[in-house]
Amino acid sequence: MKVQVLIPLLALLLVIFLIGIWSNRKLNQSTSFISDYFLGSRELGGLVLAMTMAATYGSASSFLGGPGAAYTIGLGWVLLAMTQVATGYFILLVLGKKFAIVTRKFKSITLIDFLKTRYQSSTVVIISAVSIVIFLFSAMAAQWIGGAHLIQSVTGISYLGALFLFAVAVLIYVIIGGFRAVAVTDAMQGIIMFVGTFVLLVAVVIAGGGIPSIMQDLVTINPNLVTPFGHDGQLNAAYVTSFWILVGVGVVGLPQVAVRAMSYRDARSMHRALIIGTVVVGVIMLNMHLIGVFARPVLPGIEVADQVIPMIALETLPPWVAGIVLAAPLAAMMSTVDSLLLLVSSSVVKDVYINYFRPNATRSHVKKVSIGFTAFLGIIVFLLSIHPPNLLIYLNLFAFGGLEAAFIWPIIFGLYWKYANKHGAIASMLIGISSYIAIYQYNSTYGDLLGVHAVTIPVILSCIAFVSVSLLFKQKPYYFEEALQ
Repeated sequence: MKVQVLIPLLALLLVIFLIGIWSNRKLNQSTSFISDYFLGSRELGGLVLAMTMAATYGSASSFLGGPGAAYTIGLGWVLLAMTQVATGYFILLVLGKKFAIVTRKFKSITLIDFLKTRYQSSTVVIISAVSIVIFLFSAMAAQWIGGAHLIQSVTGISYLGALFLFAVAVLIYVIIGGFRAVAVTDAMQGIIMFVGTFVLLVAVVIAGGGIPSIMQDLVTINPNLVTPFGHDGQLNAAYVTSFWILVGVGVVGLPQVAVRAMSYRDARSMHRALIIGTVVVGVIMLNMHLIGVFARPVLPGIEVADQVIPMIALETLPPWVAGIVLAAPLAAMMSTVDSLLLLVSSSVVKDVYINYFRPNATRSHVKKVSIGFTAFLGIIVFLLSIHPPNLLIYLNLFAFGGLEAAFIWPIIFGLYWKYANKHGAIASMLIGISSYIAIYQYNSTYGDLLGVHAVTIPVILSCIAFVSVSLLFKQKPYYFEEALQ
């Protein structure tokens, strides 16, 4: 067990628990448990908003799976990963002020709250909740697995023991602190990620003898590693371009990220978050994926690609510095999984249970059910993570694609098209989800359909379905001005 590496990680956990305790006190003083627990009473400033978006989006796939894929595939994966730079910009620009104003007027706590009020359909609510539960279980499992791999590499304990430690640590502070604890820890963890990636990148470049030497070694290993097309030439122009939908424009449809756009304090906070979030995501993504590629000559022959980051940190840095740097991926995973836990919990508790089964539930009852269900979710994900896949990035990207196919058009058309109605939303979600699962299975067996990522065609089909069915069952125009009166 590497004690010097472990101490900084334990210090991080201690600070996170203290933040959870502080948030719990604020929670007990709140007049609205649901608003505070699931949305932090909409008090996020610009820095916290930017960091919580970056930390929520930057997850195990960014810090372990992404560098692991870059280690295997080469600089082509770095190019592909950089489509994520404008993520925060797209979210806040597309949803922006209108989404925040409308959700405040609607008193929406969750994304499903907004969809329920906008479309006046219990079917939309049920499909949304089921979609979130199904796809976010995959995303949460990826974080659990990544956290376990990291703790295992540092402590030397078994994968199952590391998985248990990670699950317990996350569940404690999410359950006691709610959204405010998540947002504040996200801000702290975002700063750790930003600084940690710089330190590790410099260390890897020095260990590899400088960038020219590293590039020459990569060419010697496989000339394709330094091309845009990947180690086996599979990253064609169509596939890379399609990633603009998956991790660029389409991120607007991710409920765990979209909910951030309804939680900021004022317009100034949003404008600051646009700039800070774009810079932070860009720096983190570029650094982490370059580290993955540059690690190939320094540590050749790594069999489990998801362990590239912890192994290269332990190889190139002094133990106590490695511990601080490895707090970055641990922070990324914890900040993502806490957000996903709250999102799935709110989808079931707030959007289904309270809306349709216990609309008059007391504060104490809601609190017990929310905390109990969040703990139950954590246990289920723990069980699902016991047998991990080889590259967890694909588990995360599967979840991303499914959520985007389900939600992107109901959100965007619901905000900006007056003829959007429940019939179009239902058709769009059903066609988007079913076609995505079918195409994903096809791609897994036969290769990428039309050479693009599995999410591309479902997003197009769901858009066509939304517009055509909305016009087919045309209803009177929907004006927010009238609805908000």
